[in-house]
Amino acid sequence: MNIDYAQRIKRLPPYLFKEIDRMKDEVRARGVDIIDLGVGDPDLPTTDNVIDALTTAVRDPATHRYPSYSGMNLFREAAARWYKRRFDVDLDAATEVIALIGSKEGIANIPLAFIDPGDVLLHSSPCYPVYHSSTLFAGGQPYPMDLTARNDFLPDLGAVPQEILDRAKMMFVNYPNNPTAACCGLDFFREVAEFGRKNNIIVCHDAAYTEMYYDDFVPPSFLQVEGAKEVGVEFHSLSKTYNMTGWRLGFAVGHPEVIAGLGKVKSNIDSGAFNAIQIAGVEALAGDQSAVKEMQSIYRERRNILVQGLKELGLEVELPKATFYVWVKTPKSHDSASFAKLLLEKAGVVVTPGAGFGQAGEGYVRFALTVDKARIGDAAKRIKECMSA
Repeated sequence: MNIDYAQRIKRLPPYLFKEIDRMKDEVRARGVDIIDLGVGDPDLPTTDNVIDALTTAVRDPATHRYPSYSGMNLFREAAARWYKRRFDVDLDAATEVIALIGSKEGIANIPLAFIDPGDVLLHSSPCYPVYHSSTLFAGGQPYPMDLTARNDFLPDLGAVPQEILDRAKMMFVNYPNNPTAACCGLDFFREVAEFGRKNNIIVCHDAAYTEMYYDDFVPPSFLQVEGAKEVGVEFHSLSKTYNMTGWRLGFAVGHPEVIAGLGKVKSNIDSGAFNAIQIAGVEALAGDQSAVKEMQSIYRERRNILVQGLKELGLEVELPKATFYVWVKTPKSHDSASFAKLLLEKAGVVVTPGAGFGQAGEGYVRFALTVDKARIGDAAKRIKECMSA
């Protein structure tokens, strides 16, 4: 039998982290002790109060039935209250909030609601790969807006050609940014909101890292700027903020018609997040937030150790103000793939090649601060030995 993949599958690049896993397995099979700074998967545990809430909820037979695709009222109301407390943004929980099976699911599904074949979706580049692949699944044309150090890793909205704007229906932006760790202020979000209004483009802001910040910088929400809710939505995840990556829970908020469009897709594709996990999510959002501050402190210490070690090697790196990523310029003798391969094979340290996030990421690698500080220190020492050999 001849198995022929659909064109939408053939057009997809290899999924970045699957390829990294393959390379790790090859090196690990040689007996190398690997320090994995590749994938952004928190090593810190989910807090006891959230686990206890799940344990109680999962024993309630009422939670075992099909959930609502849009989420429990209890969870959506908790998300709206969290938004008010954190950003002073008012949301109607019934029409402007939807629960997600992790924000990745919502990001992957939303183009299906608005992108037709031939439509353009603008996205920052380098970027979370799902922005690109979800556009292809919807039959649309991804248009990368390059992020460069010269422009503080913000897209130059004025550089998008008019013929692209005429076909563009959506755009993805993401701050604090993955993979560059760049941040923005409300002035940039005002520019984005005006850009969306002027060009009739739905803005989707991926805000997964707004609670992972350090020092004196506190990331804003896109919805804090006037008119933002009239042009778009924002995606949040409990994965990073509350160390719940495996739980698969997030939410989207904003323009009610855009939220409704995403809901129509979800109602035909999935059956919603498990109610017991949503109840645990309510505890995460509404309960004691001291663990979030503790998380920030832990990652801040790891960030400082890694950045100091890399700078001592002469590598070009900025101290990130948010996210748990460090974006590092490769030595002149390497591209991103060859430098990542060198670190893996010679130092046993896994990093992610910048080109895997889009061509504009070439010349950089991304480190994730997802091991303890002792291992971070070991990684810096191994890299030093590797580069000195």
